[in-house]
Amino acid sequence: MYDGGKIVVGLVVFIGVVTFPLWYRQASGEALRAPEPKIVTDAKECVAPTDYMRASHQAMLNEWRDLVVRDGMRVYVAFNGQEHEMSLSNTCMKCHPNKVEFCDQCHNYIGVVPYCWDCHIEPKESN
Repeated sequence: MYDGGKIVVGLVVFIGVVTFPLWYRQASGEALRAPEPKIVTDAKECVAPTDYMRASHQAMLNEWRDLVVRDGMRVYVAFNGQEHEMSLSNTCMKCHPNKVEFCDQCHNYIGVVPYCWDCHIEPKESN
């Protein structure tokens, strides 16, 4: 006895349930909303160009960590020749002080949990 109709209906229901999160996000427009981190700084330039920082800041921070912890280097010479302390707390957070409104916007959007705050003291947010 062959129940082809039941199998087809079962497959359609299965595919619908498995793909529900994908097409629901598209239909609701939620997938189209990009993060909007608030940039509250008076600085005219970052330690690297904006496009580089958006794409590769995690690699830069990992490199800084290795250079500071393993090699004892503490000064970074930027693309424009300016020197900066290699420090998340004293360099990055000086210009981007609100973790919730800056860092967490993109990290939550793409679903990553950086381990920066395992070692660094998380900044207190001001309301």
